[in-house]
Amino acid sequence: AVLLSDAVENLDLLADLSSDLTAALEDRPPPTLADGGVIRQGYDAELDELRSLRDGGKRYIASLQQRERERTGISSLKVGFNKVFGYYLEITNAHAARVPADYERRQTLAAAERYVTPELKDYESRVLGAEERMAAREAELFGSLRAAVGQAIGRIQRTARVLARLDVWTALAEQAVLGRYVRPRVHAGFDLSLRESRHAVIERMMAREAFIPNDARFTEAERVLLVTGPNMAGKSTILRQIGVCVVLAQMGAFVPAAEASVGVVDRLFTRVGASDNLARGQSTFMVEMSETSAILHNATARSLVLLDEIGRGTSTYDGVAIAWAVTEHLHDRVGCKTMFATHYHELMQLPERLQHARNYNVAVRETGDTVLFLHRLEPGGTDRSYGIHVAQLAGLPGAVVGRAREILGTLEGEHRMVPGPPPPLERDAGQLALFGDAPPDPVMSDLRALDLDALTPLEALNRLAELQRRAQAAGRRPGDPERRGNG
Repeated sequence: AVLLSDAVENLDLLADLSSDLTAALEDRPPPTLADGGVIRQGYDAELDELRSLRDGGKRYIASLQQRERERTGISSLKVGFNKVFGYYLEITNAHAARVPADYERRQTLAAAERYVTPELKDYESRVLGAEERMAAREAELFGSLRAAVGQAIGRIQRTARVLARLDVWTALAEQAVLGRYVRPRVHAGFDLSLRESRHAVIERMMAREAFIPNDARFTEAERVLLVTGPNMAGKSTILRQIGVCVVLAQMGAFVPAAEASVGVVDRLFTRVGASDNLARGQSTFMVEMSETSAILHNATARSLVLLDEIGRGTSTYDGVAIAWAVTEHLHDRVGCKTMFATHYHELMQLPERLQHARNYNVAVRETGDTVLFLHRLEPGGTDRSYGIHVAQLAGLPGAVVGRAREILGTLEGEHRMVPGPPPPLERDAGQLALFGDAPPDPVMSDLRALDLDALTPLEALNRLAELQRRAQAAGRRPGDPERRGNG
């Protein structure tokens, strides 16, 4: 109320300048000054007279022609114009004897003579220069208006700032009423709590559907939220709506929620969406890593970090390792409020290691082969991605979807990830191992132990054949035919 009253009291309506501009300018002026007609009729007497000369030329010529016919008694007398001689009075040779003495011959034709009079000369000089003088006068008047506006630029800018504030405040107030927003409680503590929060923009775009609200809560004991769930379930939307609610709250606006309590954050960091920077030669993954690096170097314990799918642009193991390490860093070293939406189900192990991390998932309901996305954030993780179902919704051919289900069944039955195992990760003592070390390969051990200098060529070939058979036997699944041969 204080801000609003101060703004209204300091509002300069610029009545004097507005009155001058309204009186001077046409309501619908042409695009450019050169087109003419910018200055309103009746604003300047000189400009009005010049316009009358231009617009009243035909009436004046008709009047002059009638007067001269009556004065001379020559009914065939006419007034004409050409670009060489200008305006003239034309009289046929048959009436040459009736030509008045004040007529001055200008041009002789085969059957007529052309004359001018002092009155016609004066009119010609006024009319032929009227267009140029009219354009010059209009430019002069417009220049005076611009100068007046320039002198008032300080007043105009102050008024613009006040109107901008009023515009923002009234728009926020209107949306708060129409959207059933609530007044947030903004405090200096750490906790952030949103009950039945919504996304201010997406909610308005979904006019025909009900937007599913969600709760979100960050505390000192629960500050890193790991969100798993399938694509299209709404993970990214939940991240975005939390960020929008915090920004609205800290700028003094109401927020789209049933209840909101926001501990002030010093910075809001987001790593959302995928893009590349071809102009700088940066891939999607490089851009993603650069943005993540900026977050890790600049976030503080008072920051809010919203991460969406880190590590998608590299191999599965590399991506999991990076996402795991980033989460550990934000939890252990930064200590900020973090929500991390990920499709890496391996990260669900992190709350067992990190004291202040919790698993959440975006709920899905399965009915036979049908999957319904509930768009509701719930405690606990999920190891189902429903990627094939999303592919089916996207319109992939049925044969491709069916084959994908077969391959998925095979991979899940073998409990192996694609691609193969990564190199061992360096980690601190006591840090939870992400993947177990691979058992030693006896074939590789025997191969490394060979002393080639002590073997004859024939002995070396025999040992190589033996190692090959052992390697083939180790890689053969039950039921496969035995392969033989030395090459």
